[in-house]
Amino acid sequence: MVYDYIIANYKNGEPIFLSELPGESKDYLRQEMKKLVDEGKLERLYNGVYFLPYVTILGTKGKVSIDKYIEKKYLTVNGTTSGYITGLGLANKYGFTTQNPAFYEVCSNEASTKQRKQEIDGNTIVIYKPVTDVTKENEKALQFLDMMATLDRYSEISGEELVNKLKKYVKLVSLDFSIVKKYLSLYPDRVYRNIYEGGLMGELV
Repeated sequence: MVYDYIIANYKNGEPIFLSELPGESKDYLRQEMKKLVDEGKLERLYNGVYFLPYVTILGTKGKVSIDKYIEKKYLTVNGTTSGYITGLGLANKYGFTTQNPAFYEVCSNEASTKQRKQEIDGNTIVIYKPVTDVTKENEKALQFLDMMATLDRYSEISGEELVNKLKKYVKLVSLDFSIVKKYLSLYPDRVYRNIYEGGLMGELV
């Protein structure tokens, strides 16, 4: 039974994509999911995406985890690396700024246009088309180059502090500069400048 499978494999707040459920007939699955929603056993986030209803420790109605939604929809699709977090959220994550982003930004192979917005349960996600297909091998390199393209706009630190922070970031993500060099030409000239000012030009030689 579909519901038994969902209970056994999904946690509270985790998005359930119709496409990832087992079953040869999608029409049958849609009918079963509609029935579960009608019975109050599932919540529909939007067509084809559901989650288990739950109550938080504060006694309020639980929502879908936006981070898990982004992960499954755009970053790791069917177990395959398909994208990465970018923009202000990336700069904040690694301590280059204390600004909290007003929306989520991702670069993903799932993008059908250069840029589009998606509204999910009160959250805005901006999805960008990558300069080339994102893979497990190039994900960190492309994410680094994305950050270097916007670092002068987002970073609240400079000078030696910035250099030290960048070197710490490079070490933390185990960045391979031989891969970075393969994609450097796909990015604007300011990336070279930001890499130079960040004290990382030697890594590219």
